[in-house]
Amino acid sequence: MHVDHHPLVHDFPELRSELQRLRQSDEHFARQAEEYEALDKRICRIEDGIELLDDVTLGALKLNRVAMKDELARQLKRAAGQCCGCGNGCKG
Repeated sequence: MHVDHHPLVHDFPELRSELQRLRQSDEHFARQAEEYEALDKRICRIEDGIELLDDVTLGALKLNRVAMKDELARQLKRAAGQCCGCGNGCKG
């Protein structure tokens, strides 16, 4: 079974320039993005049957991936001057 990766640049194509800029200028963001993409690749290896892991632990990894992506998306949107999703209607 083919499993799709969820790289940040694929999921946020409209924020490509902010993604590249933050990866180069913000060490914390760059580290988080690397951890996210490594986790995404691991999940895909598990789903492809290359790496074995029980379903409960895989589910926990997927929840962690979602939380990481949400945090990275907030940072990307702030960098782009968009509302960060705080619920206060901010502009970054």
